[in-house]
Amino acid sequence: MFARIANTTRSGMTNLVRYSHSHGGIPGENLPFSLTNRYKLTAMFIVFFGSGLGAPFFILRHQLLKK
Repeated sequence: MFARIANTTRSGMTNLVRYSHSHGGIPGENLPFSLTNRYKLTAMFIVFFGSGLGAPFFILRHQLLKK
């Protein structure tokens, strides 16, 4: 019984990988952004992390300047 379930799961996963249209083995293929343009990637990282790290300071400034 367990062998049948394991075999079904194995064949299902094999089909999933086979028909997922993923070439595999290419670094960065499954990322939601492109790694080809170094300067655009750097700017996107600065904006992404800068907004997250800067938000508490802007919130604090807003709260301190509030009357």
